[in-house]
Amino acid sequence: MKLAINGGKPLRNKDFPTWPIWDKREEELLLEVLRSGKWGSLHGVKTKEFENLFKSYHNAKFAKAVSSGTTGLYASLRALDIKLGDEVIVPAYTFLATASVVLEVGGIPVFADIDPETYNISPQSVENVITSRTKGIIPVHLGGNPADMSSLKKIAKEKGLFILEDSAQAWGAEWEGVKVGAIGDCGVFSFQSSKNITSGEGGIILTNDENLAERISSFVNCGRMEGKIWYEHYLLGSNFRITEFQSAILIAQLERYEKLRKKREENALYLSKRISEIEGLKPLKRDQRATSHSYHLFIIRYDKRYFNDIPKEKIIKALNAEGIPVYAGYSLPLYKQPLFRSDDVKKLLKFIGTNIDYEKINLPLTERACYEEALWLNQRVLLGEKEDMDDIVNGFLKIKENLNELN
Repeated sequence: MKLAINGGKPLRNKDFPTWPIWDKREEELLLEVLRSGKWGSLHGVKTKEFENLFKSYHNAKFAKAVSSGTTGLYASLRALDIKLGDEVIVPAYTFLATASVVLEVGGIPVFADIDPETYNISPQSVENVITSRTKGIIPVHLGGNPADMSSLKKIAKEKGLFILEDSAQAWGAEWEGVKVGAIGDCGVFSFQSSKNITSGEGGIILTNDENLAERISSFVNCGRMEGKIWYEHYLLGSNFRITEFQSAILIAQLERYEKLRKKREENALYLSKRISEIEGLKPLKRDQRATSHSYHLFIIRYDKRYFNDIPKEKIIKALNAEGIPVYAGYSLPLYKQPLFRSDDVKKLLKFIGTNIDYEKINLPLTERACYEEALWLNQRVLLGEKEDMDDIVNGFLKIKENLNELN
């Protein structure tokens, strides 16, 4: 059967489920906010309601909704008292904000390599880059798959480091039966447009530490302190508040989330089994201690040796032509991003007095994921039916059976 990229008939003409999903519940709650006239979170009730619902869902003591996952990371680092020149260890395979916020607060992002089977930060690599300047670790629960929190907490305890969980993709994910986000000192979630719970933009910070929660709340609200005079400001904070409209949408999104999470997980487990039967393709490993996976992403490790050494970019184009929306994901390790090689960052590092040179870093497992291996499927694909998962598998099989057309 001729490949669609070469003029053949596509395997699939219908789209996968669209995103976001919404119904009359969002409309109902948005109209409540509109008619109340209380559109900001300082005066309305929806933000507080959502914070209570989300922290309850994640079994955390404190929650603070914010304008984005990025501002949540920033406010958390400020609350954790990062000072100029403090080092924070981050994975090199993640979204830019995980590391860029460290620079924004005057810290130094130090990149660790990944576990080759999960793409999460490698505890061994973390240990290898700890110095006297290291203050904390930001593990990312990539694609909703929890990082090895047992090993990371052990390292953090031994070295006196904080853990800030980047849980932007991990709503409802669990490590050894405990939901992520408050396993470490605090954790941040995102509600940006592509996320499994979305309000277009938005985020939330969770913690079990009351003092840290108070500091986070202050940094989010212009440096104010609870119970103090309104126009007195105690910390160098900013306005990272969310709106009541966003919180209203998030309440509706959270209400249906667990049902959708279970469907993603069911489809992902089926897809994993079938994809694993194709030589040269391996879904990312799910650790047995990851008792819940939110599957924001379904990531496949591609081994070109079993596909006539065809680079993954060609495979992606061929699959897209067949109607299978696979994409490459992170195309660069963070330390190779233009930002980290810019004159501004070089000047900052020189001012701080560090000898870190991002141009000299080489993390082979991260580079292999970026350049050779990683094939991503977005979470909306996992909201399809079993037949849709079969189409994904059949798309790969069709490509493999016609590799001569791609050479």
